[in-house]
Amino acid sequence: MKIVFHGDNAASFTDGFSALVGPGHTVTLLPDVLESASDQAAYTAADVIIGVGFSAALPRPEGLKLFHVPGAGYDAVDLAALPPATTVCNCFGHEQAIAEYVMSAILARHVPLQQADRDLRQGQWTYWAGAANRTHDEMSGKTIGLLGYGHIGKAIARRAKAFEMQVHVANRSAVTPDAQVDRAVTLDQLAGFYPGIDYLVTSLPLTPDTKGLVNKAAFARMKPQAVVINVGRGPIIDEQALFEALTGHIIAGAVIDTWYHYPAAGNTPAQPSSLPFNTLDTVVMTPHMSGWTNGTIRRRQQTIAQNILNLAKGEPCTNVVRAGC
Repeated sequence: MKIVFHGDNAASFTDGFSALVGPGHTVTLLPDVLESASDQAAYTAADVIIGVGFSAALPRPEGLKLFHVPGAGYDAVDLAALPPATTVCNCFGHEQAIAEYVMSAILARHVPLQQADRDLRQGQWTYWAGAANRTHDEMSGKTIGLLGYGHIGKAIARRAKAFEMQVHVANRSAVTPDAQVDRAVTLDQLAGFYPGIDYLVTSLPLTPDTKGLVNKAAFARMKPQAVVINVGRGPIIDEQALFEALTGHIIAGAVIDTWYHYPAAGNTPAQPSSLPFNTLDTVVMTPHMSGWTNGTIRRRQQTIAQNILNLAKGEPCTNVVRAGC
């Protein structure tokens, strides 16, 4: 089969990919912008395209059998613009990395290693054991609220439990409390969900129903010491409401990895919001990096390759977003 990797993001998964699918397939890497006639011809002739987005503005690959997103989110894929016979799949494999990111963000607020190191280098024994006024906090007993309980939420819950945290879940579909979940509600019960949590972690996909879900009213229900961590999609949290909650000290802080503005391919630097989050000392800003690790790339490569092999053998694909007809 003719396999096309389209764009810089997809290119990250090409190293060693031919060995995963074996002989009998051709692998072509194309740029984000298909300017040349040869690039356009290769795109339209593809049996499989790996890419983060598709729209009617792209050349139409009439014989396309599989469009594979090299990640979980497929909101940039116009499903209606793809040929009806095209199966669309996504992949995960990022939940391990994102869960580590979340735990790191929480640990950093409770175990002040950097400040203790910085102070001791100046001869200041800021957190020296033996006096009540020199203690630091701990994660044990804190409540983490997981807004979304898919691959990412489950991975975070397992790690949170290892730190003896309370795990509360709010999900689109009902979740039965178990050894990992102390309390579970559906999204229509969020008013009673927010007041009891110390950390809100959003990992929901972006849909018309989830856009702006965490809004001004949500922040008003949170504890003043609550911290928001966004590893889902930026617009799930209302941009203006988040800024006002931070500047107005409605909540204690935020760790934001997914944003409202992204640079065009190859264009940096760029601020990730129209609002000056970069001026606030209550927010930790990271550039959509939480799930981007060597392990994530390796696991996603394996998923994509296996789906291509399944397709070639006439077997079902996994992680099907839309089945071809």
